[in-house]
Amino acid sequence: MVDNFLAGSAALFGDPFTIGVFIFGVIGGMLFGAIPGVSMLTLAAILLPFTASLEPAQGVMLFAVIYCTGTYGGAITAILFNIPGAPENAPTAFDGYPMTRKGQSGKAVGAAVLCSAIGGVSSALIMMVATEPLANWAISNIGPPEIFALVFFGLAVASSVGGRTMWKGWMSVLLGLLIATIGQDPVGGINRYNFGISDLAAGIAFVPAIMGFFAVSEIFVQAEKKAVGMYKAPKLSLDFPTILELWSHKIAVLRSILVGFFCGILPGIGATLAAFMGYGEAVRWSKNKDSFGKGNIEGVISSETANNAATGAAMIPLLALGLPGGAMTALMVGVFQMHDLEPGPMVFYNSPELIWIVFAAMFYANVSILFIGLLETKTILHLLKIPFQFLAPMILLLASIGSYIGRGLVLDVMIMFCTGIMGFLLRRSGYSIPGIVLGIILGKIGEQNFAQGMQMVHYDVLEYLSRPICLLLIIAGFLTLFTGIYKALSYTFKS
Repeated sequence: MVDNFLAGSAALFGDPFTIGVFIFGVIGGMLFGAIPGVSMLTLAAILLPFTASLEPAQGVMLFAVIYCTGTYGGAITAILFNIPGAPENAPTAFDGYPMTRKGQSGKAVGAAVLCSAIGGVSSALIMMVATEPLANWAISNIGPPEIFALVFFGLAVASSVGGRTMWKGWMSVLLGLLIATIGQDPVGGINRYNFGISDLAAGIAFVPAIMGFFAVSEIFVQAEKKAVGMYKAPKLSLDFPTILELWSHKIAVLRSILVGFFCGILPGIGATLAAFMGYGEAVRWSKNKDSFGKGNIEGVISSETANNAATGAAMIPLLALGLPGGAMTALMVGVFQMHDLEPGPMVFYNSPELIWIVFAAMFYANVSILFIGLLETKTILHLLKIPFQFLAPMILLLASIGSYIGRGLVLDVMIMFCTGIMGFLLRRSGYSIPGIVLGIILGKIGEQNFAQGMQMVHYDVLEYLSRPICLLLIIAGFLTLFTGIYKALSYTFKS
């Protein structure tokens, strides 16, 4: 393995043009990842036709590098302005933005930089060693029933985050699940709750909903405070977390690497579920669950470690079996096909040099996050000095563009403002915005896999319990729910 890695590194840095492609991917991924609503997928879609003029190894390597750095880039705006750059950065905003409001922006961004690099590098190393055996295991043992059970467990764990009471946390998740049902059902293709609007047949898009619930609602909250004289501008902080602070969360980092890698190797899941699961596990194992959603650095650490750990893992089903692990790896299939190649086991025999250039590039891209990210941070943090009356219109403009550009629909901009008003009113009533967003994003994944799983077991729900991994996750989910109910009732009777 070491010899192959060194050979891949030599091929990567032995050609000036290949180095230029690598640097472009690193910087482009970070920039597009940090622009709300645009994301690394936009850059990849723009670049896809141009990869035909590149060597196959250069084209695949470019997309792999963009995937690594783009996943990190979305954390910056999530922390500073409550605007996740992509769905996988949404959990980062749960605690990252409250830290910014408390004058701890430097610590939050510093933790995101360091843990993104740690998660990505760890994932790249595991990917080099275990690509083929892990992919075969995942395909043999993980199917739609297990993915549904994993989503159920994640919803059960994270439903307690951000709500004023446990009951309001659950109501928030259920509201998100209700919103996720808008559009066509995954079995019969029947339109549901679209009110006769044909553009809603595909459902509520993630980006407008996230922009509304996070960015727009936050602007309304801060505008209300400014109107009544209670607004306080975030304090600029360049204090990065110390080594001792990060070391105290070493278990959370290790746990999130494992969670992220496990979610990443599941075809069709990718970094979004990894981020929510990493965050949910941090809440579940914490002794101070109430601190999450209010500025707990462990929330940032867990989310950013998990979503970056998923990037290397998502390459495993792509390279070993030809199955894309998410939207970005699906675009990589297009790069392969443009060069008359098919990803899968034969790539290891026919083009081993391509595989190891990609592996080496992903390793170095994650290392570059550490150095370029720290330099970038000191510049970006100064955006907090912009007065609110100038910053708010800029955020609304960026959010509107990001919401529109995804599907080219004015309806998505309207959805953004509607969810923003809804989020503003729900926050005032003590409901959980993270819970709603969690329900929207995981609800679609869960329903689709439940429908596919029911077809697999011939509509016998009890067959789910005959699958060991599925049974374990369902039991863990119900135990989590019952534990929460017991604690809530105990607190009610004591008070």
